[in-house]
Amino acid sequence: MTQQTDTQTVEKTITKPANIDIPRYAVVFHNDDYTPMDFVIELLISLFSHTVESAKKITMKIHEEDKAVVGEYYYEVAEQKTAEAITFARANGHPLQVEVEKI
Repeated sequence: MTQQTDTQTVEKTITKPANIDIPRYAVVFHNDDYTPMDFVIELLISLFSHTVESAKKITMKIHEEDKAVVGEYYYEVAEQKTAEAITFARANGHPLQVEVEKI
């Protein structure tokens, strides 16, 4: 006895939504009268991957305008970088204020 089976190919098209806008967040450093500029520059280089030149420019902007965006990230990354910057500043005795702002 021979059994015959029919096979059928089903094609599925998976479409991804075009241009999903995932919100971005800015990590913002605030000026204070206690955190040394050299410390801020070093933090921008080591944690936020800035060059020496861009770190110096951002540090001057913080000093002159009382705050500056130091990086733009997805929320979880912005929160993590903020926490790391604050932890590092406190461990070195500096009251640096850092916050996350939605762009």
